[in-house]
Amino acid sequence: MQIIESILALALTLGILVTLHEYGHFWVARRCGVRVLRFSVGFGKPLFSWYDRHGTEFAVAAIPLGGYVKMLDEREGPVPDDLRHQAFTSKPPSQRIAIAAAGPIANFLFAIFAYWLLSVVGVSYVAPVVGEVAPDSVAERVGLEHGMEIHAVDGHQVSSWRDVNMRLLERAGEHGTVTFEISDNGVRGGIAGELGGWMLSDDTPDPLGEFGITPWRPDIPAILGQITEGGRAELAGLLAGDQVITLDGQPVKDWFDLVDHVRNSPEQAMTLTVVRNGSEQSVSVTPESRTLDNGEVIGFVGAGVEPVTWPEDLLREARYGPFAAIPRAINETWADTRLTLVAIKKMVTGLLSPSNLSGPITIAKVAEASVSSGFEDFVRFLAYLSVSLGVLNLLPVPVLDGGHIVYYTIEAIRRKPLSEAAQALGLRIGMALILTLMVFALYNDLMRL
Repeated sequence: MQIIESILALALTLGILVTLHEYGHFWVARRCGVRVLRFSVGFGKPLFSWYDRHGTEFAVAAIPLGGYVKMLDEREGPVPDDLRHQAFTSKPPSQRIAIAAAGPIANFLFAIFAYWLLSVVGVSYVAPVVGEVAPDSVAERVGLEHGMEIHAVDGHQVSSWRDVNMRLLERAGEHGTVTFEISDNGVRGGIAGELGGWMLSDDTPDPLGEFGITPWRPDIPAILGQITEGGRAELAGLLAGDQVITLDGQPVKDWFDLVDHVRNSPEQAMTLTVVRNGSEQSVSVTPESRTLDNGEVIGFVGAGVEPVTWPEDLLREARYGPFAAIPRAINETWADTRLTLVAIKKMVTGLLSPSNLSGPITIAKVAEASVSSGFEDFVRFLAYLSVSLGVLNLLPVPVLDGGHIVYYTIEAIRRKPLSEAAQALGLRIGMALILTLMVFALYNDLMRL
């Protein structure tokens, strides 16, 4: 079931972003007088299609990993004399550059709109207060301590852990000094320390964890909340509100400790000591065996945790008026753009492992998680992925929009196009590079599984 949900989330995510990207090309092409033959979301054989009054076929194809806009083009076959003025190749380089750039620009505009919408609707977040600091970590070297709230990293204001994550990502693999503006017990100040070339892991990079920071979280006691009807917990007589204090005679520290024991004990009887209405009781329960999608067998009793209330002073909400939200949305989009460019640069220079490249499987898993998390997380994920798509398409690689822009710019300067042989060579190099990256990203996905 989870696999199906991930596939549907991937199709929805890529469907939205690809449609926006290709619509950018389509919209500008139409206004430049180019005849558009097909607008396809997805590759391969169309599942269904229809035509508009201009004769353009709109199609949804079977492979939801991209899309394309097919225009009348003399390079792809003979064009009748009476239609030659509508061919893409008949347009001046300036218009062809505009058509090529329109797709990535549409992605950036969507990201700005998404961040504007979130700013107007209002977003909730948790203040970045440090919980634990790992020994011998960069965080300890810098001087971060339990209870400190982070207000700025390297002079850039941060208000949430997402902001802190993004700033730390930009410094991955670097030497030099990193600075923090913090407050501790209401006293504001600054601290700094050496990065020492700290690196992210190859598989699942966690900037906060690898920097040595564990965000502060309220204690979550092992108090049962919802009990699943017919589950092992209900059959054993456990009730909502029961607090588990020992398991097989060993103290239970918190909810996560209880979960770990249950997951690691499928079909193994265990004795719980619970506090119910002020008195202790012993309950015997045997976790049900369940097999996850990855083949792992875990124990499951059918009980949830009682919700925990966060301190109000750590919960923040940001809401802006329609006009005030515009510069904020632009700044958020620029921050995503800068982060993507920095990541590409660091992969090329070796400061960031290419193993961090992700393919469709990882995107599907993140998309499914963000859809499940709610509207805000999904829109934010779409915005970031849209920016990444825009940046990558503007890279000066033949086959990508950026490569076409380079070709047309050279043509505008030389006043004649590059030779067909040069363009064909660039096409082969570009295809080889893109296919290599796709295979490598898919390999990384499979290794993460």
